[in-house]
Amino acid sequence: MHAVSVLHALVVGFMLTGALLALRRPRLVRVHAPVAAAVLAVNLAGMPCPLTELELALREAAGAGGLRGGWLGHHVFSPVGLDVHAPAVQVGMYTVALGANAVGYGLLLARRRAALSR
Repeated sequence: MHAVSVLHALVVGFMLTGALLALRRPRLVRVHAPVAAAVLAVNLAGMPCPLTELELALREAAGAGGLRGGWLGHHVFSPVGLDVHAPAVQVGMYTVALGANAVGYGLLLARRRAALSR
C-alpha cells in the first residue's frame, strides 16, 4: 500500500517536472510524453486513477481507511486545508501541470530549432 503511494507520488512528480528534466536529458521525452498524456487523459475523462484504485483496494484489504479526495486530495491538498474538488483548486492544478509542461516543451522545441538552424 505504501509502495503504491510512493509510486503515485513519483508519477505525479514526473508528470509535473518531466518536460523540465528533459531539458537536461532530452531522451526523457520518450517516457514523459506518454506518462503526461495518460495522466491528462484520465483526469480530463473524469475516470478514476488506476493507481488510486489500486491503493484503495490495498488499503481496504489491510483494514485501513479510504483516501479523502483521491491521492492528491488526501496527500497534497487536504493537509493544507484545500478541497481538491473546488473549482479554484482544479484550475490551479491544471495551470501548474500544463504550465510547467508548456515551458519545458517550449524550451525543448526552441533548442531544437536553434540546433537545426546552425
